[in-house]
Formats: sequence, structure tokens, C-alpha cells
Amino acid sequence: MIVVMKHGATARQIANVIARIEQLGFRTHLSEGVERTIIGIIGNERPLDKEQIVRWDGVEKIVPILHPFKLASRDFQPEDTVVSLNGIRIGGKAVVVMAGPCAVESRQQLLEIAQAVKAAGATILRGGAFKPRTSPYSFQGLGLEGLEILAEARAQTGLLVVTEVVSPDQVPLVGTYADILQIGARNMQNYALLQAVGKAHKPVLLKRGMMSTIEELLMSAEYILSQGNERLMLCERGIRTFETYTRNTLDINAVPLLKQLTHLPVIVDPSHGTGKWELVTAVSRAAVAAGADGLLIEVHNHPEQALSDGAQSLKPERFAELMTELRRVAEAVGRTL
Repeated sequence: MIVVMKHGATARQIANVIARIEQLGFRTHLSEGVERTIIGIIGNERPLDKEQIVRWDGVEKIVPILHPFKLASRDFQPEDTVVSLNGIRIGGKAVVVMAGPCAVESRQQLLEIAQAVKAAGATILRGGAFKPRTSPYSFQGLGLEGLEILAEARAQTGLLVVTEVVSPDQVPLVGTYADILQIGARNMQNYALLQAVGKAHKPVLLKRGMMSTIEELLMSAEYILSQGNERLMLCERGIRTFETYTRNTLDINAVPLLKQLTHLPVIVDPSHGTGKWELVTAVSRAAVAAGADGLLIEVHNHPEQALSDGAQSLKPERFAELMTELRRVAEAVGRTL
């Protein structure tokens, strides 16, 4: 539940309410809006004397949060969260495009792609240094060398870097090189990893698991938020269904639904959502029209030779064409690109 403070409540009254709630064994989360200050009460459900709390100085009312995800709920924070990074605002008016190869394969490969996606208008470079794969015999990434190449690409282009972290012990290392830590679909419910990135306080991109519900995604987000890390973005990347003509089924419903349920920015990954480069442009347009705050798109200069996910990767020239189309869609729905 949340405690809504009266308009004009003093700092002393707010501090007193927080202290008294914490004395009862709960944690608190303070959110100061333009009109009202609200205090979230966090912890296991235990009896609370709501009538007593309402009588405390400065308290206007108590509002229950019906969803099991508290901190991610729009009931808790009505205003949209905007993740700011070096002048880039994810969750604001502009649709942010993150683009690059599925995996960092070599220095030449990544630098060439980075220059191309920057020229086309992308502001964030994606690329995997650690690759959790279905088969243990598939390319697993370059590891530290891949992170160093990503950092070099950032230095040359000015693009920010998003890359995946796959285990809690890797968080400090990856965080040294990356601007955004990505939690992949297979790790969405790796709770130790979620807590580790929450404590790192770096921006996090949390992908929906391939067989996970929206509520499960938001409960995973809650693990990160509960550690005090509010710089969190959600990513819809398609779920597994009975359909076999596409790699996954991109749940376009998830975009407006998540925007309704939560204040967190919503990113769409049309590359994994379809598994076919021929479908990426159409689905990207749909995602922006549905209200997505950003896109995560795979781009490869030689997809036929890619060590990972070549079939869903756009060539740089097709990516540039896509960006031109997306600008028109964004403008039509009141956004920019």
C-alpha cells in the first residue's frame, strides 16, 4: 500500500511517517511528485492499523496496491520513469534505437557495424560479449575481449553500450565496460542475478522470458527495484507459442498493457520476436505505433557469415532504410526518433 501525504506536508512530517512505518518492521520507498509526496510501504503482508496511520500528521490517505508488483506499479508511481544516460532519455518523447550484432565476433566487425548504425541514427550499440546459447557447442562469445572491443567502439563513435551479463559474479566486470546491463530472456528469473544488478545501480534492460507471463516479468523487475535501482527498462522480445513459422511470437499487446500497468520504459526486440530479417521492419513500425519507448535491433555487415542469429539480422543499408521509415511512424504518433 502507499501513504499519500497532504499537499504541503513538511519534510519533518514526511520523515516522521517514514520512521514510524520502519519501526513497524516495514521498508519504505519515497516518491516526491509535483503535487503530492507518496510513501510506499514494502514488506510481507502483515496487519497494519490503517486508521491509525491516517491520523498521523501530514497524512492524507492510504491507497492499497492490488498488484503483487509494488514498486513497478503505476499505482505506486503515476509518472513515467525516464532513464537518462549522457543526454539520452529512454522513456521520454524520443524513441531510442539500440542496434548492433547479436555477438561481438571481431574488432573489425564491430567497429564497422558501430559506424554504420551511428550514421543511420542509432544512439546505443548492442553486442554480446557473453552469449548463453541453447547448445554448449555454439559460439559463446569473446568474453573480456568482446567487452574491450565494445568500449573501443564507444570511444570511436560516442554510442552508449548495452550488453548482456549472465551471472552475478560478472556484474562488476561487465559494469565496468557497459552503460546498460542486459538481462537476457533465459535469466529473467535468475533472482541472484537480478539482485546483483539491482545493487549495481547501473541502468538495466530486463528481457521477458520466452515462456513468462507479464506478471512474472514485472515480479522480476520488482527484484531489481527493491534493491534501490530505479534505472530499469523492460523488453518484450517475443514468447514461445505453437507457431513455427517465426522464431517467437512477438506480443505486441504487451506494449500498451505494460505502459498501462507500469511506469517503466518499454523496449521491443523485433529481431528475436520474429527470427526473420524480412519481418523486422514491419514489426518495428508496429512497436513504435503501439507506444514502445525504444527498439533493440540486430544489425550485421555479413549476416550470412554471422556466428549467431544471422537469419534475423539486418544489413546496414536495410537498417538505414528502416530508420527512415520509423521516423515517419514516430512523427505520426507524436514521438521523435
